[in-house]
Amino acid sequence: MGKHLHPDDYSEPPIRTRPPLFKRIAIVLAIIVAGAVATLAGMSVAQKRPAWIIVATALTPSPQQLFGKNNILVLVEGLDYDYNALDEEYSSRARSDLIWALNLDFVTHRVYQLSVPRDMVATLPGGRQAKINEAQSEGGVREAQSVISQFLGVPGFDRYIVMRANTTKDFIDSVGGVDLSVMNSDCLMHPHNCVNSRLDYDDTWGHLHIHFKPGMQHLNGDQAVGYARFRHDWCSDPCRIMRQQAVLRAVVHKLTNDKLNTLLHLSGLLAVLNRDVTTNFKTQEEVSIATALADMPRDGLVTKQVPFIGDIKLPDGGSAILADETKRAQLVHTMLIAPPQPAQPTPPPDAGALAALAPGSLRVDVENGTGVPGMAKRVAALLRSEGFQIAQVGNAPSRNVATTEVHEHSRLAMAGLKVRNGLGSAARRVPVISEAVSSQTPSPSDVTVILGGDLVTAMSAQPAPQ
Repeated sequence: MGKHLHPDDYSEPPIRTRPPLFKRIAIVLAIIVAGAVATLAGMSVAQKRPAWIIVATALTPSPQQLFGKNNILVLVEGLDYDYNALDEEYSSRARSDLIWALNLDFVTHRVYQLSVPRDMVATLPGGRQAKINEAQSEGGVREAQSVISQFLGVPGFDRYIVMRANTTKDFIDSVGGVDLSVMNSDCLMHPHNCVNSRLDYDDTWGHLHIHFKPGMQHLNGDQAVGYARFRHDWCSDPCRIMRQQAVLRAVVHKLTNDKLNTLLHLSGLLAVLNRDVTTNFKTQEEVSIATALADMPRDGLVTKQVPFIGDIKLPDGGSAILADETKRAQLVHTMLIAPPQPAQPTPPPDAGALAALAPGSLRVDVENGTGVPGMAKRVAALLRSEGFQIAQVGNAPSRNVATTEVHEHSRLAMAGLKVRNGLGSAARRVPVISEAVSSQTPSPSDVTVILGGDLVTAMSAQPAPQ
């Protein structure tokens, strides 16, 4: 008979219970988040951009999409203010204390800032001549936009920003202050040939107390505004504008070079904007522009001011300053209408195609522009040893050429670059100049090397080929 098993001898396989649904979802989400973070970190390293900019760029339409163009013009005004009998600030019916015309270039990530002195004469509605800052007090931002755009000769402004009395102070305090170099007027006008000195001035009624030592220092909001407002010296308003621009550059430097600090103080920055600034920018536009300009290059803020040539008497008996119309037009063109575009990097040549180009297929002329006898023959011998055909050897029209040039007039692509490489490392910065090739009068050579003084020392230090 078989062996009978006691019921306790039976062992059932363990029952596998499935984890709750929410737990499985959490696990899947954790895997997705971990993958996204790893991917974002890799993109941040590869693109050399902060992760938050990559995320914001992906989630926000570009300014070009929002505005339908590659740049916009923005009018920025800072309102003047005074104190009442209770020592309270007020700016009702205030004039513009600060006038900036900004060109935000979304292609080059640059900002062009043209300052207009507040005391410049302009034509107000009705044909009356007055200081340009009266437009704001007379008709608000609408009239200011119209008068200032006509004064500058631009079609109009796409957006405006009006800053009340404490905007700059609050903004600078919200980012923890700024670092800038305090300069007297002599050093502002002649930064490389001056003796810097202290700035001391007290205006109890205007609440302006300035006691600054010269040189680089850290300023809080009150101090930075005091420095920007200072105009009580021989330079007056032009140097006041230069100080305003210096403070602006310090703020931009703080925001763009210390992004962690900016992120930590973001709530304070937003509070200042909501409290102290009036603008017709939409929130989505602000986020898009901030994201686009976060990659601003170090030289991305360009600042200028409209110069003046003298004073003019106003109909009401006062006086204003008269703009230099020729220089104003030039600045408007180069700052607001058609700023020069930075040169695009030249793509590297096709290494395979360059290597495949045989030196023996190229005929080279060598011209001596150094005034040193025998240099053309020496370079010709060097190129011949590299396999090039030498056509003509002689003197250049000038014997005082400073920089060597390689002129390419060949139907073979990269002929000039091939010859420059044959000259060795001493010629790696020599420019290659491409010239049109005529089918009717083809050149007997492919490349002409015009020797300049920059190669004399380098070539003389090398032994001549046998």
